[in-house]
Amino acid sequence: MKSFDFHRIIGALAALLCLSSCGGKHFISDASFRDTVQHTLQERLDGGEGTLRAFYQVRDGALTDGGGYVDNLRLTREETEALEFLYAYMPLADLTDEPTGYYLQNVRAALRTREEMSWGKTVPELLFRHFVLPVRVNNENLDTSRVVFFRELYPRVKDLPMDKAILEVNHWCHEKVTYQPSDGRTSSPLASVRTSLGRCGEESTFTVAALRSVGIPARQVYTPRWAHTDDNHAWVEAWADGKWYFMGACEPEAVLNLGWFNAPASRGLLMHTKVFGHYTGPEEVMLEGPNYTEINLIDNYGSSNRADVLVCGADGTPVPGARVWFMIYNYAEFYPAVSKYTDAQGKTFLTAGKGDMLAWAVKDGRFGFSRIRFAEGGSVTITLSDKAPEGPLSIDIVPPPEQANKPDVTPEQRAENQRRTAREDSLRHAYMDTFLDREEAAAWAAGLPLPKEEAARAARFMSSSMGNHEVIGDFLARHPDTRALDLLGTLSSKDLRDITMENLLDSYTDTAAVLGPRVANEFLTPFKAFFRENLSAEEKARLSQPEELIRWTRENIRLTDLADEWRIPMSPEGVFKARTTFASSRDVFFVKLARSLGIDARKDPVTGKVQYRDHGPWTDVDFESASQAVSPKGVLKLTYTPTPIIDNPQYYTHFTISKITDGTPRLLSFDEGEVDMGGGVSWKTVFRNGASLDTGTYMLTMGNRLSNGSVPVTVQFFTIEEGKTTTVDLIIRESSSGVSKIGDFDAETLVSSDGKSCSLLSMTGRGYYIIGLLGPGQEPTNHALRDIAKEKDALEKWGRPIVLVFPDEAQKARFEKERAEGRYGTLPKTVKTAVELDGTIQKALPAGVKKTGKDLPLFAVTDTFNRVFFYSQGYTIGLGDQLKTAVMKL
Repeated sequence: MKSFDFHRIIGALAALLCLSSCGGKHFISDASFRDTVQHTLQERLDGGEGTLRAFYQVRDGALTDGGGYVDNLRLTREETEALEFLYAYMPLADLTDEPTGYYLQNVRAALRTREEMSWGKTVPELLFRHFVLPVRVNNENLDTSRVVFFRELYPRVKDLPMDKAILEVNHWCHEKVTYQPSDGRTSSPLASVRTSLGRCGEESTFTVAALRSVGIPARQVYTPRWAHTDDNHAWVEAWADGKWYFMGACEPEAVLNLGWFNAPASRGLLMHTKVFGHYTGPEEVMLEGPNYTEINLIDNYGSSNRADVLVCGADGTPVPGARVWFMIYNYAEFYPAVSKYTDAQGKTFLTAGKGDMLAWAVKDGRFGFSRIRFAEGGSVTITLSDKAPEGPLSIDIVPPPEQANKPDVTPEQRAENQRRTAREDSLRHAYMDTFLDREEAAAWAAGLPLPKEEAARAARFMSSSMGNHEVIGDFLARHPDTRALDLLGTLSSKDLRDITMENLLDSYTDTAAVLGPRVANEFLTPFKAFFRENLSAEEKARLSQPEELIRWTRENIRLTDLADEWRIPMSPEGVFKARTTFASSRDVFFVKLARSLGIDARKDPVTGKVQYRDHGPWTDVDFESASQAVSPKGVLKLTYTPTPIIDNPQYYTHFTISKITDGTPRLLSFDEGEVDMGGGVSWKTVFRNGASLDTGTYMLTMGNRLSNGSVPVTVQFFTIEEGKTTTVDLIIRESSSGVSKIGDFDAETLVSSDGKSCSLLSMTGRGYYIIGLLGPGQEPTNHALRDIAKEKDALEKWGRPIVLVFPDEAQKARFEKERAEGRYGTLPKTVKTAVELDGTIQKALPAGVKKTGKDLPLFAVTDTFNRVFFYSQGYTIGLGDQLKTAVMKL
C-alpha cells in the first residue's frame, strides 16, 4: 500500500474517532459540504509528499501543541469542523506560519459570540462561516486582535440592536485610527491601533476585524481602481437583520449606507470582495480560486450593464481557456482589475458600471485587446495574435455618470454624530500626543553617545516610529552606533511604526549577513537566526556560492501549481519547512537566504526580478537555467515637446511603461513616494536622455485625465533591442479649446478671516483665484491638499490666491495644526484661510455650476467678475494637476 493511501486512511480514522468521542453539534450542518471540506483538507495535507501534514496539529480530537494560545486542548465536534474549514481554504502562508493553537483560539472566540451576543443565533450559518469565522481579511499580518477587540467592544454593543452595534463599532474604530496614506503593505489591526494611522486598506481591515470580533458578519469592499480619478479605495460592508450595509471604515456617520464616497462609488466600474473559501451566496461570482471566491458588488452602489467577450484565434476559431483581464485606466496605466477565463465556446462576461474598460485576452503568449463600453452593453470580439499592433492607437476612456443615492439624515442626527466624532478625535489625539514630535525626539537623541549628525538620524527615526517609539528607542539605547542607524535606514516609515525588537536584533547581531531585513512587502520575521540554526556549517559554506544556492532552491523548493490561489507572502521559515511555495515567496525566500549567507541579493525595484551581485552588475536569477547571466539591455528615449499645460509629463500621471511578458503587460514600477498618492519619476529626470531597459516588447500608455474624469489615451508598442537605442514619441493629447465659463459664483460672498467678516474679493483682489471648501481629517481633503502641494511651484508661479475655506473655526484650527506638522506637504505660499459663514459657499458654489450634493472638498477656479471656469466636487486624485492645467489656460 502506498504511503499516500495510508495517511489518508489514518486521517479518516482520526476524523471518525473525533466525531464519535467529541459529539455535540456540527459547525457545518450540510453533510455534503462537510464532506467536501474534509476531502479538500485531506488532499491539501497529502499534497507535496505530505510535507504540510505536520502543520495541522490536530490528532484524535485534541491539539498536539497549543503554541501558548490555548489551555484546554480537547476539541468539540463544532471546533474540529471549524478548524477543518479554515485549514482547507486558508492561504498557504497562514498554514505554515501560525500554529494550530492560534486558530483554535480564534475559533473559540468566534463561537463564543454566538452564545454571548444578542444577535449570535440570528446570523445564518453561511454568513457566519465566511464573514465571521475567518481570521484573515486581506493581506495583513495576523495577530490576536479578535480576542483583544472583543474585550473592549462587548460592553459597548451587547445591549444594542445589530444595526446600531455596527455604528457603535465604527465609532470605536474612529477613536483608535484615522486616515493617512502610506506604502502598500497592510499593517495588522493591532499595529494600526498602536500607531493610530492607516490607509484605507488598513482602516477597513481593522474595522472588519473589529466587527467580526463581536460576531457581526463583515467584509472589506474594494474598488480596485476608481474610474473617474486616479486612486483606489476600500471600505466595509456589514450584515444586520437580513441585509448588507456599507460604511466608511473609521469614518462614522449618523446612519448606515452613508460615506463621503457615495458619489464616487456611483461612478465605479467594479466593486468586489474576496470571500474566504468556497462561497455559494447570491452575489455574482467573478472568479473562484482554490481557496477564495471573488464576488461582484457593483450593483450595491450604482447601475451596471453586462458585456460579453468572445476570444478567437487568427482563423476566427473560438479559444477556450483564454484569460481575459478587465482593465481600468488609472494612474496612466490600464490596471488589470479582475480576470476571468473563457468557456468551451471561447466566451466570458462581466457586469460593471456604465463606463469604459479595456479587455485584454491572452493564451499561450498570444494576446489581443478591445475597449468595452459597458454603457452600451452588448459584446466584443478579441482576436489573439503573436504580434503587437503597429502605430499609436487612440483609445478614449469615459467613466460612468454620477448617480449618488444617499439616505436621509436629520439635523439632530448629524449634530450628535459631529459631537461624538469630535470627542473621539480628542481621545485619539490625546494618545497620539504621547508620541515623540521632532523637538522631543531631538532632545532624546541628544542624550545618546553619537556625533551630532548621527544623533539627528536617530531623532528622525524616533519621530517617524510614532506608537512604536519605545521599541526603536530601546533598540538605539542598547546599540547607539552606526550599524543600528544603518539598519533603521533600510526600513520604510511603516516598518519603523511596527517592527519588533526581535526582528531588529535578528539583523543587527548577524554581522556576517547583508544588513537589510526587507525585500518586498513580506511580513518580517527573524529569518537570519532561523537559517543560522537550521543550516549546517557545510551547507552554509556550499550555499554561499550563488550558483549552488540557485540550484539548491530549484531542486528543494517545489512550486505550487494552483492557479489563482490566494497568495499571502510566506515567511522564509515557512518555505524552508514546507519545501513548497509559489513563485513570489520563492523569490523572497531566495533573497533572504542569500543575504543570510552574505550574498548581496534583491528584487529589482522596477522589474521585480530576483538578482544578486558580487562587486559588479546585478545578475538576474533564472531558477530554470543551469547558468546565470546579466540580462541584455537597450535604451529607451522618449521625445516630447513641452507645452504651457504639461511641460514635464509625470510617470503615473501622464504615462507608464509595461513589458509584455507571455502576452500580458507587466508594469515597470518607477515608484517614488507613497503608493496611495501615485508617486513616480518624470520624462525630464529619466526618459528624456534615455533609460536602460531589458530587451523585449513594451507598451507605452499615455493620457491626461480631464476634469470630467474622461481620458484621451494613446497606446504605443515598441521593441528594445540589445545595445540599441529605441526612440518613441511621448504623445499627451490635450483639449485644444481654452477654458470656458461653466457657471457663476459671487465674489462678494462673506467669510470670516482672522475672526473678522470680509468678502472673498477683499481677500483676493481683482482677478482670478482658486477657492476650496474643505473637511479636515476626511480622506478626500487629505488627497486634495497633498495634490496641491505637489504642484506648489506652478501654482506659486501663477501668483493668484488660493483661498481654503473651512466649515468652522475648530476645523480650521485642526488644519493649521496638521499643516504645521507637515501632514500635507508644503502648500503654496499663496494659500489663504477663512471660515464659511452660515453654509453659504457649500450651497452657492454647486448651485452656480448646476451641481447637487454636499460632498467635500469643493474646489473651483473663479474670478472676481463672478465667473467659474473649473469645478471639482468630492474625491478627485490629481486635483493639483487639474487646477494647474485650468489656470494655465486662462
